[in-house]
Amino acid sequence: MIRQRTLKNIIRASGAGLQSGEKIVLTLRPAPADTGIVLRRMDVGRPVEILASVENVVRTAPSMVLGRDGAEVAAVEHMLSACAGLGIDNAIIELSAAEIPVMDGSAAPFVFLIQSAGIQEQDAPRKYLRVRKAVRVEEGGKWAKLEPFNGFKVTFCVDLPGRDGPGRSRELCVDFSRTSFVKEISRARRHAGTVAERGGSRYEDEYLKHRILAATGDLKLLRHGVIGAYSARQSGHALNHRLMRTLLKDEDAWEILTFGEAGMTPRQAALRDALGG
Repeated sequence: MIRQRTLKNIIRASGAGLQSGEKIVLTLRPAPADTGIVLRRMDVGRPVEILASVENVVRTAPSMVLGRDGAEVAAVEHMLSACAGLGIDNAIIELSAAEIPVMDGSAAPFVFLIQSAGIQEQDAPRKYLRVRKAVRVEEGGKWAKLEPFNGFKVTFCVDLPGRDGPGRSRELCVDFSRTSFVKEISRARRHAGTVAERGGSRYEDEYLKHRILAATGDLKLLRHGVIGAYSARQSGHALNHRLMRTLLKDEDAWEILTFGEAGMTPRQAALRDALGG
C-alpha cells in the first residue's frame, strides 16, 4: 500500500520572521499516523496546537494564517508546500512566535530540514482526496478551479510585468507525476518574477513556479494528497481558500481514497502508480 509518512528524527532551525523581523526557533517532530500537520505555539503559556486544515484558516493576507483558541501562525504556505512535495502526512511543527520564518522566500530550506531529519513510512495507508467533479470560484478577472484528473497537476496563468509597463500573460503546467517538486519547484521565490530580475532567477519562469509552490502549500490544508487538477489565473491565498471551502461543502464533488495491498482494480493500480506508490 501507499503508506503515510512522518519524520525519523527531531530537527531544529531558526530564522527571521517576515512580519516581525524577530528570530524564530522552529522544531520539527515526528507524529503518529493520522495526526496531520500540527503547528504548536510554544510561546503562549500553555502550548496551543493548530491543525493545518481549511477550517482553521483565519486570514489569507498577506500570507495564509491559521489560528485556534486565540493563537495564530502566519506564513504557513512554504512549509506546507515542502510537506506536500515530500509526502509528509504527519508532523508537529513547534514555533517560538506567531509565524514561520521566511528563510530564503522559498520552500527549499524546509525541504532541506525534512530531508535532514529523514522520512519514515508508517504502518497506515495514506489518504487521498479525489476530486470527482469540477469546482470553480472567481472574483473579477481572477479564478481558480479543481477538476477530476488521474494524478496531480497544477496549471497557473499570470500577467507578468514588463520592464516599462504591462507585460504578457504566461502559463505553466506542472504534472507532478513527471516533475520533481524538489528539483523543479521548491527553490522558486516570488520576488524573482520581473524581467529586470530574471538574471538572478533560480529557474526559468521562477515567478510562475513560486505561484505553483504556494498553491500546493494551500492545497495541503485539505489534509490529504489531492488526486485532481488545479488550475488558476491570478489566484492567491484568499481565492484558493474559497475554492477549498466550496469543494468541501459539496460532498458529491470529492471522496477519500486509500490504496491497500489487495483488492485493487487495474484502474486503481494504475492510479496508485501515477501517484508514486
